[in-house]
Amino acid sequence: MLAITPWRRGVPDFAVTSPARILVCAVERRCSICGLALGNAPVWRVVAADEAIAIAMDPTGFENVASTVEPPGHRLCMLYAAVVCPWLTRPNARRRLDADVVGTRLARGDARGATGEIGGAVVSFERYEFAVGARVEFRYRGPLDFRPHLLGEEHVPALREGVAGEPAPSESCPPWLMQDEDAASARAQRYL
Repeated sequence: MLAITPWRRGVPDFAVTSPARILVCAVERRCSICGLALGNAPVWRVVAADEAIAIAMDPTGFENVASTVEPPGHRLCMLYAAVVCPWLTRPNARRRLDADVVGTRLARGDARGATGEIGGAVVSFERYEFAVGARVEFRYRGPLDFRPHLLGEEHVPALREGVAGEPAPSESCPPWLMQDEDAASARAQRYL
């Protein structure tokens, strides 16, 4: 289960994300994958090919001027997402559903798009900012670490190594980011 995945009739709907859950994670500074606190550490996200190439060209000068709807998470959670998410793991991935994303219409069947040797990357940033409008949109500042891939499975060794060395969490995902969609919506309404 992902913290930002909505539940419908007792089943997680992995094809979409929940704006309410994304808002809760952003405000409470929680990982969008596991729902645990991010703390004050750098945040991570998976970026697609075009953004990965831009970061690779100028890692210290890169500024995320275009907002994104992709929320942040922990390093291991984002490595995991890059490995298992059908949309993130393959450069030729196709959309299953239509979507409106930050002023762009993405149609069912559109390719994620990647050319060359970079299909995407898992990147850490010093910080993120977010704004709430029709949806929650993020801007990331200060890239710190850049882990490019053509295929997400390239991150499996780092993921295995990280999981083997990671202590068990001292907290659990809060109930409002679990299966209760009404609790997630109510929590988000408090922040609006």
